[in-house]
Amino acid sequence: MGKNIFLTATGTDIGKTYVSALIVKKMRETGLNCSYFKPVLSGVKVQDGKLIESDANYVVKTSKLPLEADECVTYWWEEAVSPHLAGRRAGEIIDTDKILEHYKVLEKRFDYILTEGAGGITCPLRLGDGEKYLLKDLIKELEAPIVITADAGLGTINSVLLTVEYAEQNNIEIRGIILNNFEPENFMHQDNLEQIEYLTGVKIAATVKRNQKDIELLEELWTGRKRI
Repeated sequence: MGKNIFLTATGTDIGKTYVSALIVKKMRETGLNCSYFKPVLSGVKVQDGKLIESDANYVVKTSKLPLEADECVTYWWEEAVSPHLAGRRAGEIIDTDKILEHYKVLEKRFDYILTEGAGGITCPLRLGDGEKYLLKDLIKELEAPIVITADAGLGTINSVLLTVEYAEQNNIEIRGIILNNFEPENFMHQDNLEQIEYLTGVKIAATVKRNQKDIELLEELWTGRKRI
């Protein structure tokens, strides 16, 4: 695979899409040919078979990516439920070969690809008939290092530690952690940052405040993991 990172999170509604848009935007503004990829996406609005409101639409618009939102997403559903359930209710089985082929199409056009997951790292894509295919399995097939997005507030130490330990147990490389909704003057947020680095040994690659419009270019996310 090419230069890629997979943005996952400690759970749902943590801000993966917002952070993804900031990263792709910054990459493109600095002249780097970066794309966005969302393998599975639920909770969308569709008109005439085209995505008109979704995470992908937001990232494409924010980053001024020269693609249609549809070109960034392999599977989408209107119901806002887990991908395995959305697919089942729509009569579809998520075919990971189709996702990998889609990724290869983007890889031919772009030097960097940021892939955004769904939910957290254990989000199920296929379940039943003895099969348990989770998001971590797709990450491994994409041979992608991950960046973990977490909320900066109360309870984040526990959720980050669980996500980091799960990834490491599955031999998934972690490039960094991004704390979203970060308040620089909040003593708890500052302590959460310090303790997460101390307990995991993984660098906080960036902090993102509410309504932040830009992010520092995170070179280490693309070049390799840095331990503190």
